[in-house]
Amino acid sequence: MESNDMEDPSLKNSNNTSFKRKLIVFGDSATRNNNKMEQFKGQPYAATGMVNYMQGEDHGLDITRARLSNVLRRHEQLKDRLSRDTDKMVYDRLQREFDNARAVQTEERHLNGEQWNDGLLATVRQRVHMELERKAMQGDASMAVNSHFHGKITYRAGTKVICCLEGARIGIQYETSFAGEPCEFYHCVLESKSFLEKMTVIEHTVPFFLPIREAENDLLSSNAMKFIDYVGELVQAYVDRREQIRLIKELYGNQIGELYHSLSYNVIEFVLDDYDCKLTVSLRYANLVSVLPTRIRVLAWPINSKKSLSTAPAANNKKPQAVPARLSYAEDALRTMTLPEAYAEIVLNLPKALREIFQNLGSS
Repeated sequence: MESNDMEDPSLKNSNNTSFKRKLIVFGDSATRNNNKMEQFKGQPYAATGMVNYMQGEDHGLDITRARLSNVLRRHEQLKDRLSRDTDKMVYDRLQREFDNARAVQTEERHLNGEQWNDGLLATVRQRVHMELERKAMQGDASMAVNSHFHGKITYRAGTKVICCLEGARIGIQYETSFAGEPCEFYHCVLESKSFLEKMTVIEHTVPFFLPIREAENDLLSSNAMKFIDYVGELVQAYVDRREQIRLIKELYGNQIGELYHSLSYNVIEFVLDDYDCKLTVSLRYANLVSVLPTRIRVLAWPINSKKSLSTAPAANNKKPQAVPARLSYAEDALRTMTLPEAYAEIVLNLPKALREIFQNLGSS
C-alpha cells in the first residue's frame, strides 16, 4: 500500500507524508553516516581495508595468546585445587602402601622383554585372590596353605613396579625420569573382584588432564597389559615435555620473550626476540605419548624495517607490508632433537640463516 501511494501522481497532497515515510524507512544520510561511524569504531582494518598476510598472522597469534593465557589461568586455579590436603593425602597414602608392600616382600622379580605378558598379569591376579582367601580363612586350621602363592612377590618391568595390595587390589607404581635423573612417582590401583569381572581403576595419582579414564574404557577390559604400559608411556612423555620446557626456561629464560603451553605440554608457543627479527616457534604433539613435536612452525619476523625478509602487496596503494620467512633448518632441528638441544642449534645458526635469506632476497 505504501508504494502505491508514493507512485500515484494524483495524490500530490500526500507528498509530505510520503517523504516522512521514506525518512522512517531509509533514514537520512546524516543518520546513516553516523551509524556507519559507530560500526567502524574499534575496527580500523574494516575502515581502511588494510588486510594483508602479516595482519592475518598477527591476528591469529593474538587469538592463540589469548587462548593460552586463559589456559594458564585455569592451570593455576586447578593446581591450587589439586594441591589441597585431600589430594596430597591420596598420594601420600598410596606411596605408603607401596612402600609397605615392598618392605614385606619376600622376592622382587625383574621381568625382561617377553616375561612381562598376559600370563604374568593373570598370575598376579591369582595371587591377589589367594591372599584374600587366605586371610578370610586364617582361623580354619584345616586349610592347607599353598606355599607357591604364600610368598609376597613384587614384579619390576622396566620403570613399572607391580605388587599386590590389600583388598583384592593390584598396584602399579610408575617411576619417571629426565636426562637420567629420577623424577616423581605416579600410581595406578586396579581392583580385581574376581576373574569373571573386568578390572577397574579405583585410584590413581596421574594428573587429571591426562586421559587415563579414556584409556581405561578403551583398553583395560580388552588388554590390561597394554593399558598398564600405555599409562607408563603417558606419564613419562608428560614429564619429558614438562622438563624440556623447564630446562629451556632455566638456560635461556633471558632470551625468551613470551612462552605459553597447555597443561599437558602438547601445545607449546614461544617468542624469541633477538638479532634483526622476532622468532615465533609453534609446536604441536600428535598424541600425549609423543616426546618430539609432529607439527612445527618457526617464523622469522623482521624488526629492522631496513632488512625486510619479504614483502606482500598492500591494498589501496599502501606501503607493502613485511612478511615472515620460514626457517626450515630450525624446524628440522625441533623435529629430531629435544627442545633444549634444538634451541641451542637454532640460536647458533640463526645469524647465518638470516644472512642467506637477505642475500637471496637481494639477488632476486
